[in-house]
Amino acid sequence: MRLTRTRRFGLATVIALALALFGLAPSASAADPASAELSFSTDAVTTTPGGAVNLSMTMKNNHTYDIWFIYQTIDPTWLTTQRPDLTYSFTGCSVATDTGAVPCSGTGPADLGGNYGTTIPPGQSRTVTLTLQVAADSGCNGNIGFYSYFYAEFSDSTSLSSGPVYTPETRVLCA
Repeated sequence: MRLTRTRRFGLATVIALALALFGLAPSASAADPASAELSFSTDAVTTTPGGAVNLSMTMKNNHTYDIWFIYQTIDPTWLTTQRPDLTYSFTGCSVATDTGAVPCSGTGPADLGGNYGTTIPPGQSRTVTLTLQVAADSGCNGNIGFYSYFYAEFSDSTSLSSGPVYTPETRVLCA
């Protein structure tokens, strides 16, 4: 027995109605803005062997609840790892506060969550600055760059995982 077009259309309508009633149909709502945003900046785009660059990481809370916890990684990009002659390390870390910068810990490719300090209220941000020291015997004419993933938990028991977020690259120039 052959179905007519009307019967096929009716069957499709019944299935769509059932999905909509049970909440399984895709919604047409606009995407919510990210509830937390990580951004990077540097104080210089170039340096020489023996020089240093400050890499600032800013976490902004766009959610209506406090950020209680952040876990973050920071790793060199693939192109940076392909230049074994580029030698560098993170030698300092500070958190910007209302009263000035205070030291932090956990620098390097490790857990950077504690570096943001205490709770980040809605609409506010926290900035951590890492000092990237290029070794005096480092190779030059190459770029050093990093990427980061982060996980944030909010006071309403929601969470957000995001990344990769890329840093600006620093070019190591020959003097």
